[in-house]
Amino acid sequence: MNSSPLVNYFISQGVPYDTVLLLLMLPLIVTLIAFLRQVVGIKAFGIYTPSIVMFAFWAIGIKYGIAIFVSVIFFGTLTRFLLKRLRILYLPRVAIMLSVVALSILAILVIGGYFRRKGLATVSIFPLLIMVTIVEKFVATQIEKDGKTAFFLAMETLVISVGGYFILRWELLIHFVAAYPWIILFTFPINIILGKWINFRLTEYLRFREITKYIS
Repeated sequence: MNSSPLVNYFISQGVPYDTVLLLLMLPLIVTLIAFLRQVVGIKAFGIYTPSIVMFAFWAIGIKYGIAIFVSVIFFGTLTRFLLKRLRILYLPRVAIMLSVVALSILAILVIGGYFRRKGLATVSIFPLLIMVTIVEKFVATQIEKDGKTAFFLAMETLVISVGGYFILRWELLIHFVAAYPWIILFTFPINIILGKWINFRLTEYLRFREITKYIS
């Protein structure tokens, strides 16, 4: 693999190759998410959450990553529903939900080990912790807005994260970034342009297409 002298220097200083590439890919990923939010209109749970989820998918694997993501949302929603009658404060409620989700994920891992699903049973703890923390974002959205909005934002987050996972696994892009790491500098002017975007988003054109007919 032909890497640039800069990437080779980082590696010679003891930084793992995968770490260098992932950090170089991060500006591209978050710029893509910014584009999807500002121009396309896909909201998701901000920029940070889809980014860390896609890196969790990269560490876990897409199949098990999606399964754990869906499980986290399901058990988080179920626990919140069961806790409604207790009328307890937000932070203790989230603590209980995180505990239930953590135990649920542990049960899934044990089941995976029982059925000889080694890829699931040997998942690292840090990607799992990333996935579990989605619960707090999900619950906060449910409280601030409503359950339907939280569900759609979770699904949009999942779609962006899956798309980002395949970008992280795109060999051609990986080789290109390794050979020309300076390419990430272009993300700065792109984000400045996105920051000045004042036109309708694509989803808004679809949503208000009947109104725009009269405007045009």
